[in-house]
Amino acid sequence: MADVMKGIDWKTFQQLRGSEKKEYFTRDGSIFHVIMSQQFDRQFLDEICELTTKIRGIAKGNKGVSFLQSLLQGKRAMLYFVQPSTRTFLSFMAACQILGIQCSEVRDAATSSEMKGESQEDTVRTFSSYVDLIVMRHPQSGFAERIAFLLNQIRRPVPVINAGSGKDQHPTQALLDIYTLHRSFDNYGGIDGKRIAFVGDLLRGRTVRSLAYLLRNYRGVKLYFVAPPELQMEEDLKSYLKEQKVAFEETNTLEEVIPSVDAVYMTRIQDEYDKAGESKRIDYSAYYFKKEYLKILPPNAIIMHPLPRRDEIPVEIDGDKRAIYWRQVRNGMWVRVTLIAAIFRKDKDIKEY
Repeated sequence: MADVMKGIDWKTFQQLRGSEKKEYFTRDGSIFHVIMSQQFDRQFLDEICELTTKIRGIAKGNKGVSFLQSLLQGKRAMLYFVQPSTRTFLSFMAACQILGIQCSEVRDAATSSEMKGESQEDTVRTFSSYVDLIVMRHPQSGFAERIAFLLNQIRRPVPVINAGSGKDQHPTQALLDIYTLHRSFDNYGGIDGKRIAFVGDLLRGRTVRSLAYLLRNYRGVKLYFVAPPELQMEEDLKSYLKEQKVAFEETNTLEEVIPSVDAVYMTRIQDEYDKAGESKRIDYSAYYFKKEYLKILPPNAIIMHPLPRRDEIPVEIDGDKRAIYWRQVRNGMWVRVTLIAAIFRKDKDIKEY
């Protein structure tokens, strides 16, 4: 199938590196589809952080709330979430409401014509006839990318936002994580030069993959991959980091790295991807953030988690000022407001408000 806009077929497109796909996710030089972390550069990240903070300020007053709701009044969005989700789904719904967008939703493929044999591609193509934006979470890696490519072929292309794609990518989570890091270190030199530990199931954690891709945009960062050998980061990402000259270390001992990092990014075990209960054979308790670790964690460091959590962070840690995962949740809503506004080119109106 030929791409009428770019003159490239799907097979050729699949062979491109992530950074080479960036132009296919834009329109006239502006963001259009949000598919993978590799499509974003430092300038974009800085602008998103600045604009998100501006939007939060605008939303503090009734006049500002009315202004934001007027920006995309009359637009419609489809939230196509056929993989379980609570935070991301509600975050996007709230973001749409803040901008005046009306939402429809499909949260179970069993309620759609896929049960009659319709292909997933045809299902989403149908949605594109009714709405101005498609936000999707899907268990299949690369599915959002496939849909973005497909919709580029039609006369009325609709932007696609990847809200989680298999074990591969979760770009909007990575963007809200960058914003959280940006806000947390605003008075400590920013993200440049920071040391960040990723802890837990790194093999199947799409949030850590997406954030690691984004961190290559910052100078002098160092990453620590703390995981059991069976769940260490995949070779493709490590090769990418080496190519981008991003320093990283691998270890299976959490306690050793805590005193030397600026951020600890905790994750749960991703056993929904198990085929035969293999996760039960791994002692994951060694990758829990114990309460006593607070004594050796630097005073200006932060503890992050994409949620949901299980036992890897005990509830009693929530009261520590360095535990900012609930702040991450709220940041996510505002970053998604910013992204949607930018897709529809309302960023200029916001800057001038």
